[in-house]
Amino acid sequence: MSLHFKDLGIQLPLLNALSELKITVPTEIQQKTIPALLSSTNDFIGLAKTGTGKTAAFSLPLLQLIDVKCDKIQAVILVPTRELGNQIFANLEAFSKFLPEIAMASTCGGIPIKPQMDRLQSKTHIVVATPGRLLDLVQRKAIDIRESKYLILDEADEMATALKESLEEIIVGLPKDRKTWLFSATMPGTVKQLVQNYMSKHVTQVSADMETVGNLGIDHQYIVVNPIEKLDVLMHFLTSKEGERGIIFCKTKAAVNKLAKNLAINRFSSGALHGSLTQPIRDRIMDQFRAGHINILVATDLAARGIDVAAISYVVNYHLPDVHEIYVHRSGRTARAGAKGQSLTILQPEEVVEIADFEKGLGIKFIKIQKPNAQSIEDNNAVLWAKQIFKTKPNTEINLATKVQIRTIFHHLTKEELIEKLIANYFKNNNIESNSKVSNK
Repeated sequence: MSLHFKDLGIQLPLLNALSELKITVPTEIQQKTIPALLSSTNDFIGLAKTGTGKTAAFSLPLLQLIDVKCDKIQAVILVPTRELGNQIFANLEAFSKFLPEIAMASTCGGIPIKPQMDRLQSKTHIVVATPGRLLDLVQRKAIDIRESKYLILDEADEMATALKESLEEIIVGLPKDRKTWLFSATMPGTVKQLVQNYMSKHVTQVSADMETVGNLGIDHQYIVVNPIEKLDVLMHFLTSKEGERGIIFCKTKAAVNKLAKNLAINRFSSGALHGSLTQPIRDRIMDQFRAGHINILVATDLAARGIDVAAISYVVNYHLPDVHEIYVHRSGRTARAGAKGQSLTILQPEEVVEIADFEKGLGIKFIKIQKPNAQSIEDNNAVLWAKQIFKTKPNTEINLATKVQIRTIFHHLTKEELIEKLIANYFKNNNIESNSKVSNK
């Protein structure tokens, strides 16, 4: 018999909100986590892969445990990115629809701090924050977290690496008798050190859906290419996915910018996402992606945290991640909410040996797919070239006499004849270019 949220001890106001959201059957991590958080006085570690419902697993019991008679901040939820913070805050608002007396605030970075300081002057029970912004507010004495009963660390593996110093400074300023709830998809050494340093010896740990870290709905594939072919092979793949949404991961901001520029030149509907972009630009790109105005995100790992878009059909690892944990987070962007998905890793020949290590460490199987042949890539590039021409805006600054002279040359050609000549010219020049690349090696 399937469990329901009421069987886990969730109270009626929260059940009513879940019913409106059409959430009825708890996931495995929710079944294991919610009763433990409601009944235990221990610190807690919840391990589950991305997309399995960790947010509801800690949000529902937290909302139920808040003492509305106390106006102090009782819970601090720390997240690595504003995008994830926004997602969690939206979920908290939805879950607490019938608990209007619970007051919550979002204090994430990337936006002006003054409105957040003004908001914190009013009653607040729960704060969702990024470590850097929360530390700034503490130092300005705009927030008092010294009586917080609960510290929730979401995506702890990312914070323990990239935001370690800020995170530790915040933890030191919290009451020693607080309860700490830590959630992560993976348990690398940095998180184990965090647990050892800042959590009690009596820790309840549960894990769910961890037998195979790669979601069962994901096809894990790899393709082997030479460096000079990499962009062409990627664009060939993206053409086959036209109209579908996906995320391409790169290791560095510079690589994201370079690849996004190449995709834009070839008229792919894409946008770049990395930490050096201002928050308004990141928000605009994410809004465009969610609304379907762009189909492809080129992103760094940290910038992609918090992206929860159900209709992402594929993920591309343009660069192989350094560690297994990053692959888990990347591939977990697809195949959400029971859907199917594809995770394609583009490898150079010397990187193939690393696949076996990823398979062993993650308990998944990668399938090698053949790269498209030279003719297929050339044909695809010709189609992309045609799209470039079609989407090129007329240049009003070109000398009129020159335009007339060029039009006279083409005057007696039909549209079909002109197109045929353009295609022939493209392939002629392409072949010359290819021959020159071979001769220059």
